[in-house]
Amino acid sequence: MNRFVSIVWMPLIALFALAACSPGRNLPTLSSRPDISSYHLGPGDRLEIKVLGADELNGQYSVQNDGTIRMLLIGDVPAAGRTPDQVQAEIENRLKAGRYLTQPHASVAVINYRPFYILGEVASPGGYPYVSGMKVLSAVAAAHGYTYRANEDYVIITRNGQEHKANSLTSIQPDDIIRVPERYF
Repeated sequence: MNRFVSIVWMPLIALFALAACSPGRNLPTLSSRPDISSYHLGPGDRLEIKVLGADELNGQYSVQNDGTIRMLLIGDVPAAGRTPDQVQAEIENRLKAGRYLTQPHASVAVINYRPFYILGEVASPGGYPYVSGMKVLSAVAAAHGYTYRANEDYVIITRNGQEHKANSLTSIQPDDIIRVPERYF
């Protein structure tokens, strides 16, 4: 009887030890709701900027590696780490301060986002273009699906340097790093 107990309990203890080592076990869960309104710009984003009454400033601008966009008349405008609304306010303030326009009205829209990255147990890991409204499941589909070893219950998303546990219906953002873990059994 004692030998039987040790044969049954040893694998169970090993199984519980493996379950405790799961990479996403103690991570905070990421909300499934999209939050693109708080999106912060970064190098690689492409913007459409329009200024009412100043057609020479209208056009498409890229956020440069130094985090700025270069505009006629007002020079380098800081954009990295700011929302499109904050960049819009900065453009309007600079136009007003330089006395180029008395009541400037600008609009800033993101037309091309930075890519997202997916790695781990997917068929084609790498960087892919972000499309507004993407979820984890569509990101996995862009990477040609899960491998046979993938743990399809959750993924780990690194956003702004912090890791979060997420499910397949969680919305992603540009510049997210999605890691699909391997299942143990």
